[in-house]
Amino acid sequence: MTNKPLILLKGQASDHCAGEIIDAHSHDTHQIVHALNGVMRVSTNDGTWIVPPERGLWVPARTRHEIHCIGRLGLRTVYLHGDHQSFPSVVQVTVVSALMREIMVRVAEGAEPHQLPHLTALLVDEIAALTFESLHIPRAKDERIARLGEALLEDPADPTSLSSWASRLNLSPRTLIRRIKNETGMSFRELRRQTRILAALERLSLGESVTNVAMDVGYDSPSAFTQAFRAVTGKTPSRYI
Repeated sequence: MTNKPLILLKGQASDHCAGEIIDAHSHDTHQIVHALNGVMRVSTNDGTWIVPPERGLWVPARTRHEIHCIGRLGLRTVYLHGDHQSFPSVVQVTVVSALMREIMVRVAEGAEPHQLPHLTALLVDEIAALTFESLHIPRAKDERIARLGEALLEDPADPTSLSSWASRLNLSPRTLIRRIKNETGMSFRELRRQTRILAALERLSLGESVTNVAMDVGYDSPSAFTQAFRAVTGKTPSRYI
């Protein structure tokens, strides 16, 4: 792949109130969005991403996206024009290193023009070393599976069984299992667990207790919740947050 010249166009700093929605929009540039505080829920045509503190979201150019502010949100965004072999081709939640954070803050809050080439080079190196996290709920193209996904996200504690969902959606359980797998890459159990853990992340990131959150998203005990949380994130809730 031939790299095109890379130009760091600009950065932007913005602050948003809890519950505010940044309407769906897109940019001709790639962007990295990082919240200094607060949690983002970002939706595109392909799904929903939860972006907790110390994480960022890579959004490829021309990707239409909407941002829901969970709690007060302080955003620092950097826009990149051009392509590089290390740039992800899809939306991704990423860990933001201390260096990457400081580069983004400097650019978003007003770097001097002569600093931009140096900051660009550092940022590209950081992007090449990014690690990604699976904090994503795919959006199904099948209308009935999409309805199921939306219902799970709206009420993650809903205990409705697979067979009951199949009846509700006028599908056989076997057909429902196959369609969920084809549309999301997950089983029904995995999809429900992923949805519950992402819903829990929003609240844990705002300081709520593990016990309260565990019960509210549908787990019978903190230990069962911790086991599910570790399966999704690789860490316990306390270590992750």
